[in-house]
Amino acid sequence: MRKEKVLQALLIVSRFILGLVFIFSGFVKGVDPMGSAYKFSDYFNAFNLAFLDPLAIPLAFVLAAAEFLIGVSLIFRFRFQLAAWAVTVFMGFFTVLVLILALTNPVSDCGCFGDAIIMTNWQTFFKNIILLPFVFIVFFYRKDQAEPWSPFYSLGSLLVFGFLFLALEAQAYRHLPQMDFRPYSLGTHIPDKMTIPEGALQDEYQTLLYYEKDGKIQEFTEENFPWEDTAWTYVDSRHSLISKGYEPPIHDFTIADEYENDITNDILADEGFSFLLVTTHIGKADPEALIYADKLASWSVAKGHSFYCMSSSVEDEIIQAREDTNIGFEIYTTDEITLKTIIRSNPGLLLIKNGTIMGKWHYNDFPAIEEMDKGLTSFVMTGLRKDIEKRSLGIFIALFLIISAFLIYTPFGRNNSR
Repeated sequence: MRKEKVLQALLIVSRFILGLVFIFSGFVKGVDPMGSAYKFSDYFNAFNLAFLDPLAIPLAFVLAAAEFLIGVSLIFRFRFQLAAWAVTVFMGFFTVLVLILALTNPVSDCGCFGDAIIMTNWQTFFKNIILLPFVFIVFFYRKDQAEPWSPFYSLGSLLVFGFLFLALEAQAYRHLPQMDFRPYSLGTHIPDKMTIPEGALQDEYQTLLYYEKDGKIQEFTEENFPWEDTAWTYVDSRHSLISKGYEPPIHDFTIADEYENDITNDILADEGFSFLLVTTHIGKADPEALIYADKLASWSVAKGHSFYCMSSSVEDEIIQAREDTNIGFEIYTTDEITLKTIIRSNPGLLLIKNGTIMGKWHYNDFPAIEEMDKGLTSFVMTGLRKDIEKRSLGIFIALFLIISAFLIYTPFGRNNSR
């Protein structure tokens, strides 16, 4: 009897640990599906599978929803035996995959927790190793856990959770993430995030020297190279990173003009309002949004504000976009990864003042010029966006808790045969 109680306790603990991890992992991906899509694209390119890139967005939606529903199933025991199989297959597949990624390191960040928790491939692998014992307990003792719900009720409940979660993902995809884990969130003072604190650890490199003697090349360090033996001939040297130092949250934010002059500091030091139009590839940007942005650029100049378009597009792409949309604003160069990190929209729009992000908009939500004519204030713009974020996230959390409480305490749908 005592053994059975211990096993039941272990099973409950394992269910909840795995369930919470999967819910959290699915949720942080679900509030930012474009982030997961970018990660899929990185892996496709790293493994020479670029032809699969059109599947990046659908896979991002499916992966987040699958993780979330597996977590819900484990905690509430909806089709529990099926959930046990799902978590076992899921963990088995991704543990092997992450081991391969850790050994080859094609992409440094696995993206298992989105941008909420950045983990290396090795950290993710060891995280999975820690979770595997709980997976084994759930799988091998899955038949010892009674199904509390009828199959019909379990399926219906999962469909409700799934519909609610897909609505959350669609909202984030068509607008902006409800929770912004990146270093370019509203209210961020960009220069602060670019600063290395005094006394912070610096990158440590080792210099390797290559000398040749009697037709053989040998590797030395600065401490043991044969400086006294003139028979050795210097061949080459290289620097190897042996210890990573402090890296500021924003370390690759640069804006260059057509002559490759860095104008980043000038923009960040501007005490007036500046609009930053962000487009990774202008040829793939929403054309109507570009046309509207051109009107916004003209309005900005007329009102004494600044307007900059940041893109990683090549010249031919820019020329074609100008011909297609008749846009006239200047286009400045910024790294593609930086642009994808700044905002999940192509194009997207930022409003900054003295280096502080005052507003962020998806192209579906670009602010109306008529509204801005009433007064371009940080209070209105920041408050509007934060209110939208809080309402979207608040509605999701409230519905999740209400449905969860209902499912736990309602007598309907319970499997009376247990």
